[in-house]
Amino acid sequence: MFRRRTDTATEEPSTTPEIVKPGGKGRPTPKRREAERRNRQPITAPKSRKEAYQQARDRQSRDRQKVKEGMARGDDRYLPKRDQGPARRLARDFVDSRRTFGEYFMYLTLLILLLAMVAPLTVKAYVYQFGWPVMLVLIIGESILLGRRVKKLAQERFPDDNLRGLGFYVATRSMQIRRFRMPQPRLKPGQKDQV
Repeated sequence: MFRRRTDTATEEPSTTPEIVKPGGKGRPTPKRREAERRNRQPITAPKSRKEAYQQARDRQSRDRQKVKEGMARGDDRYLPKRDQGPARRLARDFVDSRRTFGEYFMYLTLLILLLAMVAPLTVKAYVYQFGWPVMLVLIIGESILLGRRVKKLAQERFPDDNLRGLGFYVATRSMQIRRFRMPQPRLKPGQKDQV
């Protein structure tokens, strides 16, 4: 009842040529045994849990190093979303090709604090009364001007790009110490060939 019927007509190989359907692969499907043999690779499983953790740490360390180097180069694949795109690259180059008051903000702050501790009382009064406000006005004013210039330049060069937040991006980049900027500056101060 449930036996397989064998028909002599179906067991004989057909002599008619095979018709290849359009879009087909044009070759027979490989046997499972052949596919598995092709995919077989030597197993390099760790022998202990400690070795497995060590391998995982090494792999993560290599990946982090690769990402760090990619970020330093300014490669868009490794950059955070806020740093990606041609408008952001233009903004970074624009800021990096200039010396700004903002990049000396930390140094000036330390100088003002030292003057406030060491200087006589009259000098302290002048430092607090004029030093801080003048420095803040210079830095904020410069950031606003840089942001406007970069936005205008980016709008001309990349009209289809999203320029939202570009002014704030320029302001924060201009207030970072040049050595610690990430991605690292591609241009030196005064170099304007790519901007």
